[in-house]
Amino acid sequence: MEKRPEEQIKERVQRVEAAVALKVPDRVPLVLSFGLFPAKYGGISCEDAFYDPVRWGAALKKAVSDFAPDMYEGVRMVPGPVLEALDCKQVKWPGHGAPSDHSHQFVEGEYMKADEYSALLDDPTDYALRVYMPRVYGSLEGLRTLRSLRSWLFGYMVAPQAALFTRPEVTGALEALIEAGHRASRWRAGIRTLEKDMAEAGFPQFTVSSTYAPFDIISDTLRGMRGTMLDMYRQPDKLIEACERLLPVLIETGVGIAKHVGNPRVFIPLHRGADGFMSVKQYETFYWPTFKRLLLALCDQGLTPCPFFEGDYTSRLEYLRELPKGKVLCHFDRTDLVKAKEVLGDHLCVMGNVPASLLQLGSPQEVREYCQKLVDRVGKGGGFIMAPGCVIDEARPENVKAMCDFTREYGVYA
Repeated sequence: MEKRPEEQIKERVQRVEAAVALKVPDRVPLVLSFGLFPAKYGGISCEDAFYDPVRWGAALKKAVSDFAPDMYEGVRMVPGPVLEALDCKQVKWPGHGAPSDHSHQFVEGEYMKADEYSALLDDPTDYALRVYMPRVYGSLEGLRTLRSLRSWLFGYMVAPQAALFTRPEVTGALEALIEAGHRASRWRAGIRTLEKDMAEAGFPQFTVSSTYAPFDIISDTLRGMRGTMLDMYRQPDKLIEACERLLPVLIETGVGIAKHVGNPRVFIPLHRGADGFMSVKQYETFYWPTFKRLLLALCDQGLTPCPFFEGDYTSRLEYLRELPKGKVLCHFDRTDLVKAKEVLGDHLCVMGNVPASLLQLGSPQEVREYCQKLVDRVGKGGGFIMAPGCVIDEARPENVKAMCDFTREYGVYA
């Protein structure tokens, strides 16, 4: 008799949670970070995925149903209509700066200037509203003309300042925000239907909540890589202070959404801390202290941090042993997973790292051989989850099928 959807979800969640807790489940769990793979697999364009939640939902549902992972991860997209309403400058997306059949592309820049750390540290909300957002969103340029909202603490004395909100440039910005909100609400309604359908089919989501390492927020979206690298030499104290200032905000971001939706796993994409971006000494000084405290804070809230170590993190593995045993799930991209198992095998669960290049250009037999190596050498004793090294936008369906089928058939613990 086929199991009911709620029984399938329970079984799949328990399989993943057993691996995270360093126990031995019935078999090696399988998690798929699909990216935009479902679009091409389902016969729609990447542009459709960004603009039509119904067609995107049907494509993702088909991919999840056909490949049947224990947990699935779709692309973390900001819908095209929302980006258009705000005239976003920070990303190109399919049909708007990027080809219709390709994924989105982040546009890095120094959206926060080198001499603006004090403004950020003094009042992050005011800085975001009146300085940062107008630079990132063309439709919000009118917010530059507002005065600091801190003056409203004076109560009735500042009521006449309400006239500022009648300026055409300000009302235009507010109208753009309202329109973006309406578009986001319509998109979320479609996605909620998708999530309901997937739950009724017996498939749980891997993560819903996400947050970021403090250094990465500054380097990715504020100062850019070039600016942050210069700051490490020219104003290191300000950079460290900014990481400390943003840490509580990032903790709250991860905890709030996870608690609200009831999914304890928190996705944390990592970028600048990998090998090649900074030295070990710089990592110890600028990156690890606040990143570690972020992970510990999430664990203290009963959540499971799921950092995605993009790139190669082999030289940083020993630091991860400072984290609570069996409480963090480490998803590795190009890190030597055999080495990761040697260092972390008795302490943290490791996940990955079937190369996206292999899934795109290899043969099904090559994929099976790679997966066998992982099961034999990394899966021994539990604490391992099979997954691609990163999203699989361009993977060949037959190779994804080979990875999934092989894991289910060969990855059984006797």
